[in-house]
Amino acid sequence: MTPQQLSKLRETYKIWLDELGLLLIELFHYLALFVIGASIVWSAVHAYWGMVGNGHATLGDILLLFIYLELGAMVGIYFQTNAMPVRCLIFVAITALSRLLIGDVQSHHQEGMGILWVAVAILLLSLSTWLIRPANHKS
Repeated sequence: MTPQQLSKLRETYKIWLDELGLLLIELFHYLALFVIGASIVWSAVHAYWGMVGNGHATLGDILLLFIYLELGAMVGIYFQTNAMPVRCLIFVAITALSRLLIGDVQSHHQEGMGILWVAVAILLLSLSTWLIRPANHKS
């Protein structure tokens, strides 16, 4: 085999292996998204049946369902665009902090610095969604 033929063979194998690597990455990507999506649905159904078992849903329970909804939306957006929807993560954090704040107020019925810090965190997260809004979005 001549050096030119050997070089061409190496190039052919490299192209083939690169394509195989990209295919494996894409397969893992889809598998991971389906596992994450199924886990979100499973957790949401489990939480819902817990509410049914209690005979009622608290405001914290409803906010938990919204968290699951946002996480599901994140998976859908990531599946369609292959881009991490950072704003959705921030919305999840805001909802989680709101749930924490409501639960804290409902259980303790007292004022404290913790409530103020959670409110400040919600405000900062809200401002961050405004800062990272899409450039083509008119406010």
